[in-house]
Amino acid sequence: MSKPSWGARIWNWAFGHDRSIGFGLETIGLTTLKHPRVVATLVVVFSIFCATQLPRTSVDGDLLRVYAHSGPEYDAYAHLSETFGTFENDIYLMVKSAKMTDPTVLETLRTLALDLSNSPYVSGTMSAFSLRVPGPDGTTMPAVPEGLTNPDDVRNALLALHADDPMMRNLINPDLSGVVIIVFPNQDMVKANGTKAMIKDLRALVADYQSPDIAVELTGPPIWTSEMLSAAVGDQVKFTLYGFGLGALIALFSLRSFWGAILVAATPFVAVLWVMGSIIFAFGSFSFLTIIVTTIILVIAFAESLFFIFNWLAYWREGMDPYRAVDETVRVVGPASGLTMLTTLVSFASLALTAGQGIQEFALAGTLASLTNFVCLMTFLPLVLKLAVRLGLKLPKTPSLAIKAPIPVAWALATRFGRPVAVLAIIATILLFVPYFLIKPQFSFEDFMAKDSSALAAAQSIDAGVGGVAPLYVSVPLEEGIADVGDKDFERVKIVHQIVEKHLGQNKVISAAAFTHYAESGFSREQIFRAVGDLKARFVTPDGMKALVTGFMPTIISSEELIALKRAIDADIQAAGIAGAEVGGFRVMTTYATDNIVRGLQLDLTVSVLVNLFLIAFAFRSFRVAAATAIPNLFPILGTEAYLWASGSGLQMTTVLSLTIAFGIAVDDTTHFLSHYLHARREEGFSHTDAIKHTMDRIGGAIVAATLILCSGTAIVMTSDLPQVALFGTLFVITLGLALIGDVFILPALLVAGGRFFHPLGGVKT
Repeated sequence: MSKPSWGARIWNWAFGHDRSIGFGLETIGLTTLKHPRVVATLVVVFSIFCATQLPRTSVDGDLLRVYAHSGPEYDAYAHLSETFGTFENDIYLMVKSAKMTDPTVLETLRTLALDLSNSPYVSGTMSAFSLRVPGPDGTTMPAVPEGLTNPDDVRNALLALHADDPMMRNLINPDLSGVVIIVFPNQDMVKANGTKAMIKDLRALVADYQSPDIAVELTGPPIWTSEMLSAAVGDQVKFTLYGFGLGALIALFSLRSFWGAILVAATPFVAVLWVMGSIIFAFGSFSFLTIIVTTIILVIAFAESLFFIFNWLAYWREGMDPYRAVDETVRVVGPASGLTMLTTLVSFASLALTAGQGIQEFALAGTLASLTNFVCLMTFLPLVLKLAVRLGLKLPKTPSLAIKAPIPVAWALATRFGRPVAVLAIIATILLFVPYFLIKPQFSFEDFMAKDSSALAAAQSIDAGVGGVAPLYVSVPLEEGIADVGDKDFERVKIVHQIVEKHLGQNKVISAAAFTHYAESGFSREQIFRAVGDLKARFVTPDGMKALVTGFMPTIISSEELIALKRAIDADIQAAGIAGAEVGGFRVMTTYATDNIVRGLQLDLTVSVLVNLFLIAFAFRSFRVAAATAIPNLFPILGTEAYLWASGSGLQMTTVLSLTIAFGIAVDDTTHFLSHYLHARREEGFSHTDAIKHTMDRIGGAIVAATLILCSGTAIVMTSDLPQVALFGTLFVITLGLALIGDVFILPALLVAGGRFFHPLGGVKT
């Protein structure tokens, strides 16, 4: 009889009736057992390679990287930036003084503005001290006259400037308690030396002017992203150190063995090294999103390592030789670990369906990390366990009874009240679909800012003083093509200017039509544009075919308010018969792009759930098994979304990410449970009910311990200085906590209650 072809053998290995639930991925572990020296060499070589990547570790603080290529809103913003330049890269200095009208203080601030403009990191500034106004002879002169010696003259000059100049109304507090200086960074210097170096230089310069009479605070997007970057880097160090510490402590508590805890922690250590090295090699740096991947992989690696070692020690305690126990664990646990890797990978990969560079990178980094972590589990861990035995490791004590404490309670509920618990779980899960459909996307810019941010406090101070300097832009198409704007086009700009001012408030808008005071004084548009200098590029393009109307709104504004504002301005512009005008800006882009991304991610979550349930059904060759997993795994996701809806938090980018990835991880415990249940049924000859009991006794403690590690590891994320990251951790913990209830209490009850339904399972080798 002829042997089957290689193609047929590969097909049967991956998809045939005799395949494992891990689709043969455990072959990596079996290869490790067969060729330990070769695999050990590869492990060492790859570890050295990843270690050489670590010195290149950096976090890219550019928020645009998160939103790049996310849709029309980003494209419109990128086009706007290329056409006019924007205020989004500018730094704002909030200068406060109770003696603003003191001539000495005024001249000190004028010197400060001059020193700022001379900094190599600054291409220009805009303030009451840098502004020039048309002079009577056609030249320009300082908007605030030099050489003033009388406080009343200073007061009158500043008040007159505040009343007459549209830009100065947004840069001078009406009560003269403070002024705003806008700094335009030299982008070439920033690219060469980095934002951090620029901020350090500016802070050093400003420090020389701080005094009891003058207080200066820096704010603006570059400061915000710098603070976010520092918080993200600090978070990563904290999460890694505390994550290892907590994971090792829980392993020590669970196994009651110091060396057992060290063995559990060894694999996560190597896995994180491999993941960090791989991500740095693939992407060059971390982003605000991809930096979270290492924490996720850390806790997954701890949980999978604990499952592996729990089983290994169980075989050893049952009298099996410890070396053979490693082999048997690879054979039995390896397929389940392969399937759990696939479910986590699917959750990460599903995110790639949503547009946006940041989401795409997160999806790819997570997919790469999932594969890397599994390879580490199947290669490094078997090798290190056999090495530990060779070095004289003694059999540890039996696992802590505290870890297994919930198991007898869960078994009693399943056997005595299986049907009521199952029915209640099904009804609760169905009802939780209500908030799932009611919850809406939400975006809050300050949620991206670090807690206790001095830059955010300065921005709020500016909001309180001058009503905000966060820009909103309207790009207006022109027809005449005159560099200094023709009369017909000027009227068009004037109409848009009035519409924006109607919604943002009087004197909160600048444009080519804003300088009416100077025009009424007899100055031509050419003279006015000459007076504003380089700022002309932010009013009209050189070819005179597009004009920009800029409104200034509060920095702190909700997504609902901003969306309503944009819609109202759009409607009024259309009603005025002006076609082709575009309302945009960084805040508009991030709000709308976040809304689109969140809706896409919510769809990704649905796809992830459906694909993973199908994958489990296909792996076990039983849709009855998939039915058993649906309730305990939908329950935690829907329960967490219900929490979001009830708390008013809404769906944000990181919340949907956390739900999607948490679902992929939550399925892991279910997969291990069902794998052991089916192994007990098919290879150990247990009856349906006895197999459930045997599984709970065998790995119930591992499920509890693994969940404790997952929750404690991600609970550290809840302490992040970045609200979005902290919320990510909070939702992760809630989801995993509910998943523990689903796996320990709901799943056994469903299996017991549906005895006849689950009895005829597919004959898949496990």
